[in-house]
Amino acid sequence: MLKPAFQKDDTLLADIEAARHQPEKLHFWWLGQSGFLLQYNGKHVLFDPYLSDSLSEKYATTDKPHVRLSERVIFPGHLGMVDIVTSSHNHTDHLDYHTLSPLFAANWDMKFVIPEANRAFVLDRMNLDFRHQPIGLTDGQTVEVDSVTFHGVPAAHNEIERDAEGRSKFMGFVVEIGPYRVYHSGDTLWYDGIIDILRPFAVDVAFLPINGNKPERRVAGNLDVDEAARLGVAIGAKLVIPHHYDMFAFNTADPADFVRACEEHGTPYRVMQLGEHISVSR
Repeated sequence: MLKPAFQKDDTLLADIEAARHQPEKLHFWWLGQSGFLLQYNGKHVLFDPYLSDSLSEKYATTDKPHVRLSERVIFPGHLGMVDIVTSSHNHTDHLDYHTLSPLFAANWDMKFVIPEANRAFVLDRMNLDFRHQPIGLTDGQTVEVDSVTFHGVPAAHNEIERDAEGRSKFMGFVVEIGPYRVYHSGDTLWYDGIIDILRPFAVDVAFLPINGNKPERRVAGNLDVDEAARLGVAIGAKLVIPHHYDMFAFNTADPADFVRACEEHGTPYRVMQLGEHISVSR
């Protein structure tokens, strides 16, 4: 039986709409895996959504089945309020045609932020029209998109990989939206310099993976529960939210272990349920 969502479909959409009545707060919802929807003053940023069964279908008859653990919170084409969507790297749970294509159809002028190093791959996978040509950046670069500021941060998945021009293929993003700063890690391990890069941003919310790095899974790894808890403290995040678990049976983690690690290290945290809404204010 799939893990049920806290809220989904029409109930989730109603909650997103109701949050508009608290415009000075930063609102966010976990949509599963590494997908988070941000809302501030009616502006919506969607990080790395995966809202299909494409990977489960692709690997169903292989020796690495992607058995789904949790139900989908919403059909992506019903998210008709998205202003900006991101893909932090080219893996399908972060760049899913079957998620992004309905999103583009539902959001005529939605902007698409990607690592510039991945442009050719993204264009080939997505078959985008002229309206949705991606906005690319690399680490150390800043771009403003519809009054939202994106800072590029390198990610190690498992290495900090660059193209021939030195641009990062795996990235995280620090987003400034109104008075708030949010870090979405993408997929990353701990690497030398990550604290020095992130700490100056004094992020309000950090979305960090917790599924760890186990070679027997035969996929690139991420921070584990202890590393995520320690990194949140080290960068001075006011709130740490775990992600990248409870999607596929072979590549997950127990959020209860993350809770214990946060309490050990003094990390401010929340563990979200699928479709759950959290709001923060200054």
